[in-house]
Amino acid sequence: MAHFKQKLGFGEKVAYSLSDASANFVFQILMFFSFTFYVDVFGMTAAAAGSMFLIGRLFDAITDPAMGILADRTQTRWGKFRPWLVWSAGPFAFLFWLAFTTPDWAAESKTIYAFVTYFLLMAVYTVNNVPYCALNGVMTGDVNERTSLSTYRFVAAMGAGLVVQGMTWPLVAKLGGGDDARGWSLTIALFAAVSFIFFFITFFSVKERVAPDPNQNSSVREDMVDCFTNKPWVLLFFTTLIIFIVLSMRGGAMTLFTQYYVDQDSLHAFIANFGVVIPEGGEMSLWQKWLNIFGFIINEDRSNVHNVGFGLFGMICNGVTIIGVILSKPLSSFVGKRAVFAGSMLATSLSTAWLFFLPADNVQMQFIQGLIWSACYGPSIPLLWSMIGDAADFSEWKTGRRATGFAYAGVVFALKAGLGFGGFIGAWVLGMYGFESGVEVSSEALLGIRVTAGLIPAALFVVAGVIMAFYPIQKDLNLKISDELAKRRVAREA
Repeated sequence: MAHFKQKLGFGEKVAYSLSDASANFVFQILMFFSFTFYVDVFGMTAAAAGSMFLIGRLFDAITDPAMGILADRTQTRWGKFRPWLVWSAGPFAFLFWLAFTTPDWAAESKTIYAFVTYFLLMAVYTVNNVPYCALNGVMTGDVNERTSLSTYRFVAAMGAGLVVQGMTWPLVAKLGGGDDARGWSLTIALFAAVSFIFFFITFFSVKERVAPDPNQNSSVREDMVDCFTNKPWVLLFFTTLIIFIVLSMRGGAMTLFTQYYVDQDSLHAFIANFGVVIPEGGEMSLWQKWLNIFGFIINEDRSNVHNVGFGLFGMICNGVTIIGVILSKPLSSFVGKRAVFAGSMLATSLSTAWLFFLPADNVQMQFIQGLIWSACYGPSIPLLWSMIGDAADFSEWKTGRRATGFAYAGVVFALKAGLGFGGFIGAWVLGMYGFESGVEVSSEALLGIRVTAGLIPAALFVVAGVIMAFYPIQKDLNLKISDELAKRRVAREA
């Protein structure tokens, strides 16, 4: 049986993906470096930073749904969602830079500055990212093409993640010249400038094709009821919340894992195989000169071994994640999105738990663990966002009403809530084990780092996989909904 198809061009998919690269400059920085930046560089206490992350999520509980409601009711000649990318591009780039710039103020004033700039950054992230995410659900009504679009999106996102995870610490060291605060400000300025350009490319290159019934006149209350009674959407909401709690907690802990738990001599010996060590008395090769531009050469005193090691591991593992993302569409087309997603969660859980048991000096096995983790997690990434569009289809199929913006806004809130709760929980667990920045790390604190990076995330990945086992939209139903909605739209146009 032939099913509804609505293909998108290669250029449109690439252009769409660039704005998620922009969003991921912020997202990846917050996930991997926010705790380290605000505590070690900015000078906040761990408790103040954790509280800021948590309070910010309460702020999002208002702004995210409000943005979804506003986007659904936006009417312009460019569509409902596209214009917000341009309208928010400037504030997004400026506030991104401002939030990671450290003023030379008194401690109390700096803390107020941090709270204000962080909350404003989260607000403009919402204004930009909720409409951007919703575009995935309205650029095409073809469920398989929607997964393909998500695949392009997350290849770009992982590319940005590769840059952020691999180059942030080296760039901070290179541009700061010993002043980490200056290095952070300049590095983020670079990321923000690229983000600004990418938002405009997306705006001028994509098109919205799926629109609600022009006679639809649903209220905010109806939009909320439709979402909260939509079983696929509710399950995706809680799955997203759990996954991003895990990613935030694990991401923050992995920087500490590399810095404090991993044996630095063993790490130095391992990464020397990548050409990052200049032989004593020798000269840089052409390859090493290129690496040095981005700060990937080990200092003579080895003070940046963990920075370079974390960067290299992050870049290589992100490359493997991209392969997993690319495999997502063929796998889901064959067995369905639910099966691939749940299987990915359970496999990722096992590889995450494995990290806890690895010795500090077995860097080679830690590297292999990272590669396997990336391969297991990768296929789930584009599926999550493709399935939100499917959940919006499910609601329209059942009720005749469509609120794509509100559906994506709720899940974006779950994402940011996960980041905030994950940062808070991670900081709380580390504090419970006695970890304190600037103080010699005890054996108990090292155990806390391993628990936060391995065991707790592994358990939560299992929970996410179990939740998705109850997701009702399997492959056949997914295609049936797509076909029936396409017929309804053709009938309306006729």
